Amino acid sequence: MSATRYLASLVALAATAALLTGASLARADGITSEQAQDIINELKQIRQTLEKMQSPQAAPAPDDKVSYKFSPGGFSMGDAKAPLLIVEYTDLQCPFCQQFHNTAFAQIKANYIDTGKVRFVSRDFPLDFHENARRAATAGRCAAEQGKFWEMRHVMIVNAEALKAENLATYAANVKMDVPKFKGCLESDKFKAQIDQDIAEGGVAGVQGTPSFVIGYLENDKLQGIRLVGAQPYAQFDAKIQEMLEQAGKK
Repeated sequence: MSATRYLASLVALAATAALLTGASLARADGITSEQAQDIINELKQIRQTLEKMQSPQAAPAPDDKVSYKFSPGGFSMGDAKAPLLIVEYTDLQCPFCQQFHNTAFAQIKANYIDTGKVRFVSRDFPLDFHENARRAATAGRCAAEQGKFWEMRHVMIVNAEALKAENLATYAANVKMDVPKFKGCLESDKFKAQIDQDIAEGGVAGVQGTPSFVIGYLENDKLQGIRLVGAQPYAQFDAKIQEMLEQAGKK
């Protein structure tokens, strides 16, 4: 069995289990039934994508260790001189990205970003099967023009299932943006090249789905570290961050 077919089988089993346990899954994980259904739908989409990829010539998934040229700029929070860098490749419509944002992210921010140990960078990685993801990525950059990137990003992620253009205009108003200016920016698709660059960089890093993270050390323009995939619990991030800080002698 190919690795891709094996992954597709796992996803199919997970989706079946989720369908059978529906309401209990939502109660157990502290999420709503609607959020649980979003995750089930996401699993189905991933399975369809994996099935399209099945081929004897399909390349194996790259190793978790990564080393690649990291482009300067982008959107970051935390001390620019922090010893460790976390880069998130995200799709703002993705329910798993929403899950990470609503759970582990707050603790990572409080314990590592706000304390100067980690710099957190957000990169766009909109998936083709999410019809609103690229528009949301553009909206984030339009918000950045008005100094509201992180505020707009937060609102979009917590409303990942409602990212149509009219909703984005409402969110822009909620975070006190100049809405006509924002709408003009959104309709122009002026950031296509920058979003495509983020996607290309993610591909070099071995990103195949969202959310994906690279945790590592930036030396000159090269990021070296490990790739962590999925909405992992905080404990998983905590263990890996502490391990890498110890290696850097910065704990």
